[in-house]
Amino acid sequence: MLLRNDLLQYTHPAPRTLRVLWIAPEQSHAYVFDVAARSADVELVALPLLQADLRAGRARVLAADPYLMVVSQELLPPKHLQLRERAWRIVEALVAQEPGIYEARLRGQLVAQATVDHGVSHPTIYRYLRRYWQRGQTPNALLPDYCNSGGRGKVRQSSAGVKRGRPRKNDAGDGPGMNADEEIRRTFRVAIARYAAGHAKFSRLGAYQQMLADFFSGCRVDADSGRVLAAQDAPAVLPTFGQFNYWLDHDDDRPPEVARRSAAATARGLPP
Repeated sequence: MLLRNDLLQYTHPAPRTLRVLWIAPEQSHAYVFDVAARSADVELVALPLLQADLRAGRARVLAADPYLMVVSQELLPPKHLQLRERAWRIVEALVAQEPGIYEARLRGQLVAQATVDHGVSHPTIYRYLRRYWQRGQTPNALLPDYCNSGGRGKVRQSSAGVKRGRPRKNDAGDGPGMNADEEIRRTFRVAIARYAAGHAKFSRLGAYQQMLADFFSGCRVDADSGRVLAAQDAPAVLPTFGQFNYWLDHDDDRPPEVARRSAAATARGLPP
């Protein structure tokens, strides 16, 4: 099943990668964005056509999202955080207007009003929208392009066989987990967005369990029944729930729908 924020990689008729921005509740159509586009144009596509492309092998859903901005919040220079917050104040109100923001004529009207409200140019707002849609629809998508250059803002790279971070308190036979490198952290973020898109109530444990099923399991054929069964990897090579929780808080870049639900839960005195 296709979900919001999925990346579809096409090999033909022309190589390109599309991000699913929004899917109609009745599953009739979707708005998609070419991540290589130099404009903020969005395409309206019938959902059955996308599903047919997947079945025919013309496209595939990418498991990890190479366009997500994965950074350490506490290491970002204050200037970069200020630039992100300034851009997010503008973009947040625009992208909340779904599905209208994806329709060219209404998008033009919304952008025109935003230029008046915030005192910025049309090209600047369209650049913000393009980055937001290209890089996974989270606030960190609006960080400046040069935020990952140099040493600041980066997380230490893992050495082979050496697990970063505090040792786990309980070794109860389930191994030390895997190093949560940049690719794994991207997978965490994709899993969160996919779970939020498919569930009315957000659950960290539910998102974690669904991630293991979606991204960290293989398949095997049962010799007796001939059925295709899921076969999870050995626990030692799976990310732990503790790692999943840690990086969700550390990266602090949840999709807006997750942030809204967490804020509502906090207001009701419930755990986020």
